[in-house]
Amino acid sequence: MKVAVVLFVCFIVGVFCDSKLENVDIEAILKNDRLLMNYHKCLMEGTGCTPEGDTLRKRLPEALETGCAQCSEKETEASKRVSKFLMTEKPELWQQLLDKYDPDKKYRAMYEEKLKQ
Repeated sequence: MKVAVVLFVCFIVGVFCDSKLENVDIEAILKNDRLLMNYHKCLMEGTGCTPEGDTLRKRLPEALETGCAQCSEKETEASKRVSKFLMTEKPELWQQLLDKYDPDKKYRAMYEEKLKQ
């Protein structure tokens, strides 16, 4: 479970590591199924993206690869919030994102090793 949290933290941080997106209202997105599903569709299909969603989609590979090396504490906390929400409230969306962005489980294994250190 911790591995999944770390993975998605890095996943979501792609949004927050961009200064123009740092003030995105995460709680508003999580409380609104329509907004949440729009972000999910953007990430999964690349369609219907807001500027923020498009930035997330484009930055995601780098965020996964670097382990969010450039993220602030505020950004990390926001991403943890999103991760926990998706894992507990929307596990089907969580699994779809993991399957799409880490089909070979490459990053999950990498973050698992970091947790052991």
